[in-house]
Amino acid sequence: MRDGALFPAPPSKADLPVSYAGTLQEIKSHLRHARVRAVLAANPIVMEAYWHTGKIILQRQEEAAWGAKVIDRLSADLREEFPDMGGLSSRNLLSMSLFAEAFPDGPIAKQAVSQLPWGHIVRLLQMVKAPAARDFYIREAITHGWSRSILEMQIQGQLHLRAGKAVTNFALTMPPADSDMAAQLFKDPYLFDFIGTADPRREAEVEQALMDHVQSFLLELGAGFAFVGRRVHLEVGGDDFYLDLLFYHLRLRRYVVIELKARAFQPGDVGQLNLYRAAVDDLLRHPEDQPTIGLLLCRGKNKLVVEYALSGLDQSIAVADWKKHITETLPAEFQGSLPTIEEIEAELREKLTTDRQ
Repeated sequence: MRDGALFPAPPSKADLPVSYAGTLQEIKSHLRHARVRAVLAANPIVMEAYWHTGKIILQRQEEAAWGAKVIDRLSADLREEFPDMGGLSSRNLLSMSLFAEAFPDGPIAKQAVSQLPWGHIVRLLQMVKAPAARDFYIREAITHGWSRSILEMQIQGQLHLRAGKAVTNFALTMPPADSDMAAQLFKDPYLFDFIGTADPRREAEVEQALMDHVQSFLLELGAGFAFVGRRVHLEVGGDDFYLDLLFYHLRLRRYVVIELKARAFQPGDVGQLNLYRAAVDDLLRHPEDQPTIGLLLCRGKNKLVVEYALSGLDQSIAVADWKKHITETLPAEFQGSLPTIEEIEAELREKLTTDRQ
Protein backbone atom coordinates (compact mmCIF):
# COMPACT_ATOMS: atom_id res chain seq x y z
CA MET A 1 0.00 0.00 0.00
CA ARG A 2 1.34 3.45 -0.89
CA ASP A 3 2.39 5.85 1.85
CA GLY A 4 -0.08 8.36 0.48
CA ALA A 5 -2.95 6.00 1.20
CA LEU A 6 -1.82 5.51 4.78
CA PHE A 7 -1.01 9.18 5.41
CA PRO A 8 -3.17 11.39 3.19
CA ALA A 9 -2.02 14.95 2.65
CA PRO A 10 -3.21 17.25 5.47
CA PRO A 11 -5.66 20.00 4.61
CA SER A 12 -4.32 23.49 4.05
CA LYS A 13 -4.43 25.97 6.91
CA ALA A 14 -7.25 27.84 5.17
CA ASP A 15 -9.48 24.77 5.42
CA LEU A 16 -8.91 24.22 9.13
CA PRO A 17 -11.52 25.14 11.78
CA VAL A 18 -11.00 28.34 13.74
CA SER A 19 -10.37 26.38 16.93
CA TYR A 20 -7.50 24.40 15.40
CA ALA A 21 -4.61 26.77 16.24
CA GLY A 22 -5.56 27.02 19.91
CA THR A 23 -6.11 23.28 20.15
CA LEU A 24 -2.69 22.62 18.59
CA GLN A 25 -0.98 24.86 21.12
CA GLU A 26 -2.87 23.20 23.98
CA ILE A 27 -1.79 19.72 22.87
CA LYS A 28 1.81 20.88 22.34
CA SER A 29 1.85 22.29 25.88
CA HIS A 30 0.58 19.02 27.35
CA LEU A 31 3.17 17.01 25.43
CA ARG A 32 6.01 19.32 26.48
CA HIS A 33 5.01 19.01 30.13
CA ALA A 34 4.70 15.25 29.76
CA ARG A 35 8.23 15.04 28.36
CA VAL A 36 9.58 17.13 31.25
CA ARG A 37 7.77 14.94 33.78
CA ALA A 38 9.13 11.81 32.09
CA VAL A 39 12.69 13.14 32.32
CA LEU A 40 12.25 14.10 35.96
CA ALA A 41 10.74 10.71 36.79
CA ALA A 42 13.57 8.89 35.02
CA ASN A 43 16.37 10.93 36.57
CA PRO A 44 16.37 9.15 39.99
CA ILE A 45 16.49 5.78 38.17
CA VAL A 46 19.51 6.91 36.13
CA MET A 47 21.20 8.30 39.26
CA GLU A 48 20.61 4.96 41.02
CA ALA A 49 22.28 3.14 38.12
CA TYR A 50 25.23 5.58 38.16
CA TRP A 51 25.56 5.22 41.94
CA HIS A 52 25.59 1.40 41.80
CA THR A 53 28.12 1.46 38.96
CA GLY A 54 30.31 3.87 40.94
CA LYS A 55 30.01 1.73 44.06
CA ILE A 56 31.21 -1.37 42.19
CA ILE A 57 34.15 0.55 40.69
CA LEU A 58 35.00 2.05 44.08
CA GLN A 59 35.07 -1.41 45.66
CA ARG A 60 37.36 -2.76 42.94
CA GLN A 61 39.65 0.25 43.27
CA GLU A 62 39.96 -0.45 47.00
CA GLU A 63 40.15 -4.28 46.81
CA ALA A 64 42.07 -4.87 43.60
CA ALA A 65 43.81 -1.51 43.06
CA TRP A 66 42.07 -0.85 39.75
CA GLY A 67 43.90 1.94 37.93
CA ALA A 68 43.13 4.18 34.97
CA LYS A 69 43.97 1.51 32.38
CA VAL A 70 41.36 -0.86 33.79
CA ILE A 71 38.79 1.97 33.84
CA ASP A 72 39.63 2.71 30.19
CA ARG A 73 39.06 -0.95 29.28
CA LEU A 74 35.80 -1.01 31.22
CA SER A 75 34.64 2.13 29.43
CA ALA A 76 35.40 0.64 26.01
CA ASP A 77 33.61 -2.65 26.80
CA LEU A 78 30.54 -0.90 28.17
CA ARG A 79 30.27 1.41 25.17
CA GLU A 80 30.53 -1.60 22.86
CA GLU A 81 27.74 -3.36 24.77
CA PHE A 82 25.55 -0.23 24.97
CA PRO A 83 26.34 1.80 21.82
CA ASP A 84 23.27 4.04 22.21
CA MET A 85 23.93 4.87 25.85
CA GLY A 86 25.87 7.99 26.72
CA GLY A 87 27.82 8.72 29.89
CA LEU A 88 30.17 5.73 29.75
CA SER A 89 33.46 7.53 29.21
CA SER A 90 36.41 6.85 31.51
CA ARG A 91 36.02 10.29 33.02
CA ASN A 92 32.34 9.75 33.72
CA LEU A 93 32.97 6.35 35.27
CA LEU A 94 35.49 8.00 37.59
CA SER A 95 32.82 10.59 38.49
CA MET A 96 30.43 7.74 39.30
CA SER A 97 32.94 6.32 41.77
CA LEU A 98 33.29 9.77 43.36
CA PHE A 99 29.48 9.92 43.53
CA ALA A 100 29.33 6.62 45.41
CA GLU A 101 32.13 7.73 47.72
CA ALA A 102 30.46 11.05 48.54
CA PHE A 103 27.04 9.46 49.15
CA PRO A 104 27.82 6.03 50.66
CA ASP A 105 24.29 5.26 51.87
CA GLY A 106 21.64 3.91 49.51
CA PRO A 107 19.15 3.87 48.01
CA ILE A 108 20.32 7.01 46.28
CA ALA A 109 17.02 7.41 44.39
CA LYS A 110 15.33 8.38 47.68
CA GLN A 111 17.87 11.12 48.44
CA ALA A 112 17.52 14.74 47.36
CA VAL A 113 20.68 14.62 45.24
CA SER A 114 18.97 12.23 42.79
CA GLN A 115 16.67 15.09 41.73
CA LEU A 116 19.60 16.99 40.21
CA PRO A 117 20.88 16.48 36.66
CA TRP A 118 24.11 14.51 36.42
CA GLY A 119 26.08 17.55 35.27
CA HIS A 120 25.10 19.40 38.45
CA ILE A 121 26.18 16.45 40.60
CA VAL A 122 29.57 16.21 38.88
CA ARG A 123 30.23 19.92 39.51
CA LEU A 124 29.24 19.50 43.17
CA LEU A 125 31.62 16.57 43.55
CA GLN A 126 34.45 18.56 41.97
CA MET A 127 33.90 21.88 43.70
CA VAL A 128 32.46 21.14 47.17
CA LYS A 129 34.19 18.71 49.52
CA ALA A 130 32.40 19.39 52.83
CA PRO A 131 29.22 17.28 53.11
CA ALA A 132 27.25 19.98 54.94
CA ALA A 133 28.08 22.58 52.28
CA ARG A 134 27.24 20.08 49.53
CA ASP A 135 23.85 19.42 51.12
CA PHE A 136 23.21 23.17 51.23
CA TYR A 137 23.81 23.57 47.49
CA ILE A 138 21.70 20.51 46.70
CA ARG A 139 18.75 22.00 48.59
CA GLU A 140 19.15 25.44 47.05
CA ALA A 141 19.61 24.12 43.50
CA ILE A 142 16.43 22.02 43.78
CA THR A 143 14.40 24.77 45.45
CA HIS A 144 15.34 27.49 42.96
CA GLY A 145 15.86 25.39 39.83
CA TRP A 146 19.42 26.60 39.28
CA SER A 147 21.12 25.89 35.99
CA ARG A 148 24.60 24.39 36.13
CA SER A 149 26.25 27.75 35.48
CA ILE A 150 24.26 29.39 38.30
CA LEU A 151 25.21 26.55 40.63
CA GLU A 152 28.89 27.04 39.78
CA MET A 153 28.61 30.79 40.34
CA GLN A 154 26.95 30.35 43.73
CA ILE A 155 29.59 27.86 44.83
CA GLN A 156 32.42 30.15 43.72
CA GLY A 157 30.70 32.98 45.61
CA GLN A 158 30.62 30.79 48.76
CA LEU A 159 26.90 31.31 49.23
CA HIS A 160 26.78 28.70 52.00
CA LEU A 161 28.99 30.97 54.16
CA ARG A 162 26.92 34.11 53.46
CA ALA A 163 23.25 33.05 53.43
CA GLY A 164 21.34 34.16 56.52
CA LYS A 165 24.31 36.10 57.94
CA ALA A 166 22.98 39.67 57.79
CA VAL A 167 22.45 41.40 61.14
CA THR A 168 18.68 41.82 61.54
CA ASN A 169 15.96 42.42 64.09
CA PHE A 170 13.51 40.17 62.25
CA ALA A 171 13.00 37.79 65.18
CA LEU A 172 11.53 40.68 67.19
CA THR A 173 9.57 42.41 64.42
CA MET A 174 7.97 39.58 62.40
CA PRO A 175 5.89 36.48 63.08
CA PRO A 176 8.18 33.44 63.58
CA ALA A 177 7.43 31.84 60.19
CA ASP A 178 8.12 35.08 58.32
CA SER A 179 11.20 35.99 60.36
CA ASP A 180 12.87 32.62 59.77
CA MET A 181 12.30 32.80 56.02
CA ALA A 182 13.33 36.45 55.78
CA ALA A 183 16.49 35.90 57.80
CA GLN A 184 17.64 33.21 55.35
CA LEU A 185 16.93 35.46 52.36
CA PHE A 186 19.38 38.15 53.46
CA LYS A 187 23.10 37.42 53.32
CA ASP A 188 26.34 39.03 54.43
CA PRO A 189 28.32 40.12 52.55
CA TYR A 190 26.76 40.79 49.17
CA LEU A 191 29.14 40.39 46.24
CA PHE A 192 29.00 42.92 43.41
CA ASP A 193 31.82 41.50 41.29
CA PHE A 194 29.78 42.27 38.17
CA ILE A 195 29.91 46.07 38.50
CA GLY A 196 33.12 46.37 36.49
CA THR A 197 34.95 49.69 36.69
CA ALA A 198 32.52 51.44 39.06
CA ASP A 199 34.42 53.18 41.85
CA PRO A 200 33.30 51.58 45.16
CA ARG A 201 33.91 54.94 46.86
CA ARG A 202 31.18 56.61 44.77
CA GLU A 203 27.65 55.50 45.62
CA ALA A 204 26.13 56.95 42.44
CA GLU A 205 28.56 54.98 40.25
CA VAL A 206 27.83 51.75 42.10
CA GLU A 207 24.06 52.32 41.91
CA GLN A 208 24.26 52.91 38.18
CA ALA A 209 26.42 49.81 37.71
CA LEU A 210 23.88 47.74 39.64
CA MET A 211 21.14 48.94 37.30
CA ASP A 212 23.32 48.30 34.24
CA HIS A 213 23.66 44.72 35.49
CA VAL A 214 20.27 44.40 37.14
CA GLN A 215 19.86 40.75 36.16
CA SER A 216 23.11 39.86 37.96
CA PHE A 217 22.08 42.06 40.88
CA LEU A 218 18.74 40.24 41.20
CA LEU A 219 20.58 36.94 41.10
CA GLU A 220 22.83 38.06 43.95
CA LEU A 221 19.85 39.29 45.97
CA GLY A 222 18.24 35.86 45.61
CA ALA A 223 15.00 34.30 44.42
CA GLY A 224 11.78 36.25 44.75
CA PHE A 225 13.07 39.83 44.42
CA ALA A 226 11.38 42.02 41.80
CA PHE A 227 12.90 45.39 40.84
CA VAL A 228 10.60 48.39 41.37
CA GLY A 229 12.85 51.40 40.82
CA ARG A 230 16.00 53.42 41.45
CA ARG A 231 16.03 56.89 43.01
CA VAL A 232 12.33 56.50 43.83
CA HIS A 233 10.87 59.88 44.79
CA LEU A 234 8.80 60.17 47.96
CA GLU A 235 7.37 63.39 49.40
CA VAL A 236 7.07 63.49 53.18
CA GLY A 237 5.66 66.61 54.86
CA GLY A 238 6.63 68.74 51.87
CA ASP A 239 10.22 67.44 51.82
CA ASP A 240 11.57 65.36 48.96
CA PHE A 241 13.34 62.06 49.57
CA TYR A 242 14.86 59.63 47.07
CA LEU A 243 15.23 55.94 47.82
CA ASP A 244 18.41 54.41 46.44
CA LEU A 245 16.72 51.18 45.33
CA LEU A 246 13.25 49.71 45.81
CA PHE A 247 12.32 46.05 45.38
CA TYR A 248 9.34 43.85 46.15
CA HIS A 249 9.69 40.32 47.45
CA LEU A 250 7.06 38.01 46.02
CA ARG A 251 7.11 35.36 48.77
CA LEU A 252 7.36 37.76 51.71
CA ARG A 253 4.74 40.04 50.10
CA ARG A 254 6.74 43.05 51.24
CA TYR A 255 8.55 46.00 49.72
CA VAL A 256 12.29 46.03 50.39
CA VAL A 257 14.02 49.42 50.54
CA ILE A 258 17.77 49.18 49.90
CA GLU A 259 20.05 51.98 51.00
CA LEU A 260 23.61 51.80 49.67
CA LYS A 261 26.58 53.33 51.49
CA ALA A 262 30.14 53.63 50.16
CA ARG A 263 31.48 53.81 53.71
CA ALA A 264 31.28 51.89 56.97
CA PHE A 265 28.06 51.69 58.98
CA GLN A 266 27.05 54.64 61.14
CA PRO A 267 24.23 54.42 63.72
CA GLY A 268 22.37 57.33 62.11
CA ASP A 269 21.93 55.23 58.96
CA VAL A 270 19.25 53.20 60.73
CA GLY A 271 17.10 56.28 61.35
CA GLN A 272 17.38 57.38 57.72
CA LEU A 273 16.49 53.92 56.42
CA ASN A 274 13.58 53.59 58.85
CA LEU A 275 12.18 56.90 57.60
CA TYR A 276 12.28 55.58 54.03
CA ARG A 277 10.76 52.30 55.11
CA ALA A 278 7.90 54.04 56.94
CA ALA A 279 7.26 56.35 53.96
CA VAL A 280 6.94 53.38 51.61
CA ASP A 281 4.49 51.76 54.03
CA ASP A 282 2.40 54.94 54.08
CA LEU A 283 2.60 55.95 50.42
CA LEU A 284 3.09 52.77 48.38
CA ARG A 285 2.07 49.72 50.38
CA HIS A 286 -1.26 48.10 49.53
CA PRO A 287 -3.52 46.84 52.33
CA GLU A 288 -2.69 43.19 51.54
CA ASP A 289 1.07 43.82 51.63
CA GLN A 290 3.11 43.10 54.74
CA PRO A 291 5.17 45.91 56.35
CA THR A 292 8.23 47.00 54.40
CA ILE A 293 11.75 45.75 55.15
CA GLY A 294 14.81 47.99 55.07
CA LEU A 295 18.19 46.64 53.91
CA LEU A 296 21.30 48.75 54.54
CA LEU A 297 24.37 47.80 52.49
CA CYS A 298 27.61 49.33 53.73
CA ARG A 299 31.38 48.97 53.34
CA GLY A 300 32.09 47.49 56.74
CA LYS A 301 30.43 47.47 60.14
CA ASN A 302 30.92 46.81 63.83
CA LYS A 303 28.39 44.04 64.47
CA LEU A 304 27.84 45.02 68.10
CA VAL A 305 27.21 48.66 67.16
CA VAL A 306 24.66 47.49 64.57
CA GLU A 307 22.90 45.31 67.13
CA TYR A 308 22.67 48.24 69.53
CA ALA A 309 21.38 50.51 66.77
CA LEU A 310 18.61 48.02 65.92
CA SER A 311 17.67 47.25 69.54
CA GLY A 312 14.26 48.58 70.54
CA LEU A 313 13.28 49.24 66.91
CA ASP A 314 9.89 47.73 66.13
CA GLN A 315 10.27 47.74 62.35
CA SER A 316 12.23 45.21 60.26
CA ILE A 317 15.74 46.21 59.16
CA ALA A 318 18.77 44.22 58.03
CA VAL A 319 22.37 45.43 57.79
CA ALA A 320 25.04 43.74 55.65
CA ASP A 321 28.34 44.53 53.97
CA TRP A 322 28.82 44.69 50.24
CA LYS A 323 32.05 43.79 48.48
CA LYS A 324 33.21 44.33 44.95
CA HIS A 325 35.19 41.07 44.82
CA ILE A 326 34.93 37.77 46.65
CA THR A 327 38.60 38.06 47.70
CA GLU A 328 37.59 40.97 49.96
CA THR A 329 35.60 38.50 52.08
CA LEU A 330 38.49 36.06 52.65
CA PRO A 331 41.37 36.21 55.12
CA ALA A 332 44.62 37.26 53.43
CA GLU A 333 46.14 33.77 53.62
CA PHE A 334 43.22 32.34 51.62
CA GLN A 335 42.91 35.03 48.97
CA GLY A 336 43.49 33.60 45.52
CA SER A 337 43.17 30.04 46.80
CA LEU A 338 39.73 29.34 45.32
CA PRO A 339 40.06 27.21 42.17
CA THR A 340 38.41 28.23 38.94
CA ILE A 341 36.38 25.80 36.86
CA GLU A 342 39.30 25.56 34.40
CA GLU A 343 41.74 24.75 37.22
CA ILE A 344 39.43 22.05 38.55
CA GLU A 345 39.16 20.45 35.11
CA ALA A 346 42.94 20.65 34.61
CA GLU A 347 43.50 18.97 37.98
CA LEU A 348 41.13 16.15 37.02
CA ARG A 349 42.90 15.66 33.67
CA GLU A 350 46.27 15.59 35.45
CA LYS A 351 44.97 12.98 37.88
CA LEU A 352 43.79 10.75 35.04
CA THR A 353 47.14 11.11 33.25
CA THR A 354 49.08 10.28 36.43
CA ASP A 355 46.95 7.19 37.04
CA ARG A 356 47.71 5.92 33.53
CA GLN A 357 51.48 6.11 34.05
